[in-house]
Amino acid sequence: MTLAELLPSTGCSTAPALEPGLWPDGTLLAGSDLVLGGVPATRLAAQFGTPCQVLDELSVRARAREFRAALPDAEVVFAGKSLPCPEVYRWMAQEGLSLDVSSAGELALARAAGFPASRIVMHGNVKTAEDLKAALQHGVSRIVVDSVDEIGQLGALARHGQEVMIRVTPGVDAHTHAAIATGVEDQKFGFSLASGAALDAVLRVAGQPSLRLVGLHCHIGSQVRHVASYEEAARRMVGLIASCGVPVGQLDLGGGFRAPYLPGESSFDLFGFAHRVRGTLHRECALRRVPVPRLLVEPGRAIVANAGVTLYRVCAVKEGTRTFVAVDGGMSDNPRPSLYGARYAVRLVGRGGPTKPVTVVGRHCEAGDVLAENVPLPADVHAGDLLAVPVTGAYHHALASNYNQVCRPPVVAVRDGVARPVVRRETEEDLLRRYP
Repeated sequence: MTLAELLPSTGCSTAPALEPGLWPDGTLLAGSDLVLGGVPATRLAAQFGTPCQVLDELSVRARAREFRAALPDAEVVFAGKSLPCPEVYRWMAQEGLSLDVSSAGELALARAAGFPASRIVMHGNVKTAEDLKAALQHGVSRIVVDSVDEIGQLGALARHGQEVMIRVTPGVDAHTHAAIATGVEDQKFGFSLASGAALDAVLRVAGQPSLRLVGLHCHIGSQVRHVASYEEAARRMVGLIASCGVPVGQLDLGGGFRAPYLPGESSFDLFGFAHRVRGTLHRECALRRVPVPRLLVEPGRAIVANAGVTLYRVCAVKEGTRTFVAVDGGMSDNPRPSLYGARYAVRLVGRGGPTKPVTVVGRHCEAGDVLAENVPLPADVHAGDLLAVPVTGAYHHALASNYNQVCRPPVVAVRDGVARPVVRRETEEDLLRRYP
């Protein structure tokens, strides 16, 4: 018997087909239910409540393997900030990836996961003394320095030979939203290449006897679509390597690889990236007569975004000049629409039928608490309906808050018909523990 035959029908209308490229691998429709990792969405909502962030383990692992297969000679470093969770970090360790962390808190999760310190990189534009001390105490392999002050502070704290990389602002426009563009001038990340600050940072690190420069780092932004942007970054970074006067064995081009969020959007051309960037790197190094450094990349969103689906329960429907469908979550579990205009697809689980455009809004006391605008849902959508929002694996758990003192949702991993929480639902008792 098939899974579709085992599941009861939950509606009389045919559910619309799944949007290609947005849902986790193996997601299917059984009757009118949505099946994630072999587990019906209706069962997940009944067992774990809503909102509920569902994460397909095999999809996460498959994306990690794709990066390693495309870049066999590179070091693939999972961007831990995209989904900070010990269980996900364990998956990455098992798949042979390294891990980057940007705070003592993220490092604590890595330690809880048993992630090898030799494969942990710490960076971030501001690292406190506590962050640096935690990194040194745990013995992380490399620390990416981001300011003159940090070089001096780390030099005073470190033991002899601490490996460091220098974050460079290469002046490359990634043609993405201004809030997630990090490689251009006049923003807070890294040392400017154009002003000479990056080369000065190299000399300052060389003047710290407790530090050892092993590489250069850059990050040009998030949701980057064009491989040419990375090629340009590689060219500029090799130019800096040639000017350094000291060996530079590693070059980290960061991450930011685009993930599709809406129907019709294409995925990032990973294999095109691997071929073109490696070719550019070898040509530029040959032209400038410097050894080819080992390439590092830092995918985060590209590994976990499309593996995640968030389930919401409709609480109210309001008709007016437009139809508002209010759900039991919102900007406390997904602030991305209000932060930088992120857009999502939404589907109703349980039935199909004629649709109308609606605006899905959250429960919070902000007019900007909007999850999705002008999305087609069945015209008879009503309180109690179950909604599913795909591509919510990256930065949802990481950015979740307690606005209005709403408890944060669980993260539930699904695989082969088994569901298990890897982050439990927050409770009111958890909230009260912080108050003396």
